[in-house]
Amino acid sequence: MKLAITGKGGVGKTTLASLLARLYATEGKAVLAIDANPDANLAMALGLPQDEARRITPIAEMKDLIEERTGARPGSKAPFYKLNPRVDDIPEQFSAKIDGIRLLTMGTVKTGGSGCMCPESALLKSLMSHLLFRESDVVIMDMDAGVEHLGRGTAQAVDALIIVVEPGRRSIQTAEAIRRLAGDLGIERCYVVGSKTSSNADRQFITSSMPDFEVLGFIDYSSKIREADLSGVSVFDADPAVVAEVRGIKQGLERKE
Repeated sequence: MKLAITGKGGVGKTTLASLLARLYATEGKAVLAIDANPDANLAMALGLPQDEARRITPIAEMKDLIEERTGARPGSKAPFYKLNPRVDDIPEQFSAKIDGIRLLTMGTVKTGGSGCMCPESALLKSLMSHLLFRESDVVIMDMDAGVEHLGRGTAQAVDALIIVVEPGRRSIQTAEAIRRLAGDLGIERCYVVGSKTSSNADRQFITSSMPDFEVLGFIDYSSKIREADLSGVSVFDADPAVVAEVRGIKQGLERKE
């Protein structure tokens, strides 16, 4: 299972990504969680202590590694560099382990899916392709409000794109824009998860405002999510009700395979 999770900032993408990763890991699956969000905080959502999370260096910022693999120093005016550098050892060498989950923090890609314009982009695109085409792992990718980390080749390996929305017009507008971008890359399976809902009216607003989207389920607003974030505890260990909601979302997704 290869899942990409996206949506407008602050809607709960990282919460969903962390819970799905923990649920698959409890089943004994090999789970690779990819933090592909510029505001990287998946490590803390998974329960890694703040001081350890801060010590994780995103792959995009590893200048020595990028130069070693591509032949060009990031930021330098290098006319030539390897477009397909070696990346197969990076997941094991540079990932953090949390409760049986491997976490890899990508960092910001400077160019979109249309082409490589710098050595770090070449490395990240090759790495993403390698990760998504590995058959052995469940891959959960926490993305920003877009599909910039995916190119046409890697998008074909994504089993489903999950767009997280909250009750609000701007969130839904962002979801519509994301689906258009996903369609351009050939991603056909796009689903919605409603987040921060607090009433049937909220849930009805999302479903009625998005008649062309398939809604997998809802994650109701929970003060325990905020408390977990403030205390550095994973949501998985803080709120069983939210875990149950995401388990239902996971089961609904698996029925569509």
